[in-house]
Amino acid sequence: LVSVPACCSARYHLALLACFGFFLLYALRVNLSVALVDMVEPNTSLAKNMTSNVCPEHSSTINVPRNTTGEKYSWDADTQGWILGAFFYGYIITQIPGGYLASKIGGKLLLGFGIFGTSVFTLLTPLAANLGVGYLIAVRALEGLGEGVTFPAMHSMWSAWAPPLERSKLLSISYAGAQLGTVVSLPLSGLICYYMNWVYVFYIFGALGILWWFFWMCLVSDTPETHRSISHAEREYILSSLKDQLSTQKSVPWRPMLESLPLWAIVVAHFSYNWTFYTLLTLLPTYMKEILRFDAQENGFLSALPYFGCWLCIILSGQIADYLREKQNFSTVCVRKCFTLIGMIGPAVFLVAAGFIGCNYALAVAFVTISTTLGGFCTSGYSINHLDIAPSYAGILLGITNSFATIPGMVGPVIAKNLTHNNTVGEWQMVFYIAASINLFGAIFFALFASGEVQDWAVSGYHLHRN
Repeated sequence: LVSVPACCSARYHLALLACFGFFLLYALRVNLSVALVDMVEPNTSLAKNMTSNVCPEHSSTINVPRNTTGEKYSWDADTQGWILGAFFYGYIITQIPGGYLASKIGGKLLLGFGIFGTSVFTLLTPLAANLGVGYLIAVRALEGLGEGVTFPAMHSMWSAWAPPLERSKLLSISYAGAQLGTVVSLPLSGLICYYMNWVYVFYIFGALGILWWFFWMCLVSDTPETHRSISHAEREYILSSLKDQLSTQKSVPWRPMLESLPLWAIVVAHFSYNWTFYTLLTLLPTYMKEILRFDAQENGFLSALPYFGCWLCIILSGQIADYLREKQNFSTVCVRKCFTLIGMIGPAVFLVAAGFIGCNYALAVAFVTISTTLGGFCTSGYSINHLDIAPSYAGILLGITNSFATIPGMVGPVIAKNLTHNNTVGEWQMVFYIAASINLFGAIFFALFASGEVQDWAVSGYHLHRN
């Protein structure tokens, strides 16, 4: 089996286009949290200020005259919470159907129209906000429905495209786009709001999404067999590397799949990782503002720094993981477990440390950045383990694990908000403790029960061997 060079290959073209797709997907997802600050009348969002006076106020920046032509709405904190949370209610519904549909109609159309739909609803956001808060919540939930199919669809495509020893590299390139989307769109949305008007945040990113869709539909195909310009050598290389791994049976083996312990190992790891990830994504600005008295919103660069670290780490660890498997003969399961342990215990340690450094906000930013960066190891850990244990059903498996992993996005921030009523340092340490212990549990559970082998139920002859 001679490997085919990566340069100009069809599989790397797919990884790059997917990377841009996930970049836009996350830009479309996080732009609202920045724009919302500008959409709300200043007095309505400020509750009675009960800031803990532990840390001194930082000197605030001098105000530059900014554009204030955007419409303002009087939404209270609860309403804003509903608007920000609406996305997840749509997102959780389409995970498993997305994986199932991808295995039936192919990931290309599903992923393409998932992003196309999300872009269209993003363009409609300013109109929905004008019509009323109910319309805005509905549009955000519909965006969630569109984005819910994207990760399962991509996993399903990679099951046909990624040679086993290049999985970590190819998948880490495509999914790292998500982190990059967060890095670029947080500060950029802030600048657009500042110099233009918040409606352009939605118009610009929405238009880019539709532009990407045209390229995706023209240049990509579901399998190497149907690709128009793939070289003969590359097609043979991919197909022969996957020949013992895929199943030809049409029905999905639901029961053995749901009884599979290696699948539940991924579920627990995915849930635990996302708990910390979403808690930080939604509450970090609050922590910096209320406890460290430092406005992260004024400094978009600092909000984006942790995700930039994570992006770098995902790309590098993907290369390292495949190098260890291919050149150093490490077993797949060993690499997946080690990378998951680093990517979950590391963030837990630094997260707890962030609660104990007093008012040193430079250290706080450093610790949170290290915590999020180390999390990038998980992409080559549990995150692509679905493809190791059942390539044919990877999309469905990701749908299952991602459904569980969406729950922390809905529950985590709510619990954290309830724990921090008085905004004391002790309350926040509690939030960090909970996140760290959930992470620790997930890492240990995965290390005990994960597998790197294709499972019996996931290959063609499975039903014959049973009897």
